[in-house]
Amino acid sequence: MTKHKSTPSDTVLVAIDMSKHRQEVLLERPEGGRRRRMTVMATKADYDRLADDLTAIGRPIIVGFEATGNYHRTLAHRLLCAGFELRLISSVALARTREALHNGWDKNDSKDAQVILHMLRIGATQRYVDPLAAGINDLQEMSKTHEAISKAKTQTWHRILTHYLPLYFPEIERFAGNSRSDWFLALIEQFPTPGSITSIGREAFTEQAWPLIGRKVSKAQVVKDIYETACASIALPIHEDSTAITMFRMVIAQARTLIQQRNEIERIAHDALVMSRDYQLLRMIPGIGPINALTILAEAGDLRRFSHHRQFLKFCGLDLATCQSGMFRGRTKLSKYGNARLRRTFWMATQRDNSFRDKLSRYVAGHPNDPDRRRKAMTALTAVARRSG
Repeated sequence: MTKHKSTPSDTVLVAIDMSKHRQEVLLERPEGGRRRRMTVMATKADYDRLADDLTAIGRPIIVGFEATGNYHRTLAHRLLCAGFELRLISSVALARTREALHNGWDKNDSKDAQVILHMLRIGATQRYVDPLAAGINDLQEMSKTHEAISKAKTQTWHRILTHYLPLYFPEIERFAGNSRSDWFLALIEQFPTPGSITSIGREAFTEQAWPLIGRKVSKAQVVKDIYETACASIALPIHEDSTAITMFRMVIAQARTLIQQRNEIERIAHDALVMSRDYQLLRMIPGIGPINALTILAEAGDLRRFSHHRQFLKFCGLDLATCQSGMFRGRTKLSKYGNARLRRTFWMATQRDNSFRDKLSRYVAGHPNDPDRRRKAMTALTAVARRSG
């Protein structure tokens, strides 16, 4: 992200230390460095009053603040709509500047406002991109909700595989496939124990299981194998109507609901982006699927605001940094000071079975057991995946 190198001398600087319920505001006028401190509560009346007071000054105003969870979003949007220039303060830079200025790690709201004001004055800031104003708020909500649902689905899937199946139907796991196999969940929801299968006989089980298994090439053989597996199972002799099986079915239903929600988000995201040129270009990159493309656009916004690919690498935290002092020179490694979700997305793109896998093989050729070389190769491929866009 581009940093502002200087601040116009005739500009009124406004530093805001954000929190959930109240904001500490420190205003500095250019003539004589006169300052005014005020407290703004997180209410519409106070936000409107602050915007009106700043407008009444009648001079160019730059507002700086540190991102604090999502608590800064509403006030930042209100000030942006009022026509003020907003600048973002890096949390890492703020902490280090505070330590340098005050020779300690002591932290409080008033002190942070002073440090933010100092960073505004010297231009150590970043341009703030408001998701709502930039038109990416919906993309961000889809991306983050998809991530939350995917994590919950994975946890539920692992709970089924590691707790319920080993107790009530251990042999059925070999038919599980991957976590997107809704047919498998539908099957064990209806037949959670071997007894629920063997008690109705082969023909009745085949008739009931046939529509659940879906479009399998060898469906008849799969149904037969499942029935024979049930007949030879070592599962605990738990009745299908027991409370334990009721709990098992509840967890299965939860997993199926999460799969449906995830699929619905993917459908909405594709419909929303299918006409986007950036989305189409991203999909051409090996390893970038619909959700990876959604995450990139949601986190980065307009990719054209980065004039060079190295700026985007730095924004993702994929730039290289070296700690050096005097005769000492540390190892060159990733800075990891950028957007973690973007960094993970490009990293995951290189894990797919695509042309990047061939490059990885060439990078590690002759060193198959060197984890450090493999890690460096994966990092290089991650950066290549970004530049391919």
